[in-house]
Amino acid sequence: MTKFTSDLLPVLEQIERDKGVKTQELIQMIEGALVSAFRKHSNFKGNLEAVVDLETGMLEAYMIKTVVEKVVDSSLELTVDAAKKYDPKVELGGTVKLKVDTTDFSRIAAQTAKQVILQKIREVEKSNVYQEYKGREEQLVNGFIHRIVSGSYVVELGKVEAIIPPKEQVMREKFKNGDRIRAMVLKVDKDQKGARILLTRCSPVFVKLLFEQEVPELADKTVEIVEIVREPGERTKLAVISHNKKVDPVGACVGVKGSRVKPIIDELHGERIDLIAWNDDPVKNITSALSPAKIEKVIILDEVGKRAEVIVSEDQLSLAIGKKGQNVMLAAKLTKWHLDIKSPEEKKKEIEGKIEKKDVVPAVAETGASEVSAEPEKPKE
Repeated sequence: MTKFTSDLLPVLEQIERDKGVKTQELIQMIEGALVSAFRKHSNFKGNLEAVVDLETGMLEAYMIKTVVEKVVDSSLELTVDAAKKYDPKVELGGTVKLKVDTTDFSRIAAQTAKQVILQKIREVEKSNVYQEYKGREEQLVNGFIHRIVSGSYVVELGKVEAIIPPKEQVMREKFKNGDRIRAMVLKVDKDQKGARILLTRCSPVFVKLLFEQEVPELADKTVEIVEIVREPGERTKLAVISHNKKVDPVGACVGVKGSRVKPIIDELHGERIDLIAWNDDPVKNITSALSPAKIEKVIILDEVGKRAEVIVSEDQLSLAIGKKGQNVMLAAKLTKWHLDIKSPEEKKKEIEGKIEKKDVVPAVAETGASEVSAEPEKPKE
């Protein structure tokens, strides 16, 4: 019998309170680890059992042998006559426990128990981190850039680290070690270290969360974001609607003198944000979505297929199309309509060229510097 700690029970009870690990579960793990450690220490090949007394902190170890008629392996078996010396009631085929001297094993036993407890605590902490952040996907977190590895930002979030890989970074944004950073939890997976937390600053949901944090009317559902599309670092378009006639959805999101939208623009390092009042009328919706350009006319070509032609004056064409077609592309994604941008002159020439053909739907031009066609984003399968 070996006493390897007198404070075992209070320690385990404290761990159960702090970490939620059952005392009995820890004892079973310690006993199993002690068997392995004693077997290695003594080079014993037979069956062993370790028993820890919680009250006294005493360790007892036993060899377990099967009762047989003829012994083949003395480390595993015992004859009936020999077995009855330890247990008079034992029968053939039963087992007996022979106490093992653990006097020389006290230091190893204490060390083993400590290692098991620390290992279990680490496992529980890793599991807790995973469970905590798994429930925080699509939520905002704040942290600091701890280091940069192969282009990825390693972000310190209190006691854990998260990663922003290059594809989840906005190209125009640059951070350095020690910089404060806000991001959205994109995905949480389990790995050998417990949890792999992936963050993003590219998702349109990231911008949506920023608005919900700044605008009380969004938080209490008075105003709702119907749709949001984004070209990270360049432009975001949000369509909002109010469930209260007295509340202007766009005004609520902008705030007095831009007090609500400005912190979001600053957080996004100057990214342009277009706020649009959602309308069930596709003509009004398309007109608003192409903001800041002024639209002369929207012609619905195919209501079922959601195809529309937009007539824009020459001086508004570049604004409607946007840099590299960005404005019309985002408008198409926002409204989920195919938009064909044309100037009045182009529309006039098209009509004149097809005057002899009847019942022909205007085709989308493949060329022309000022004529642009934009498709809505196809749903991901």
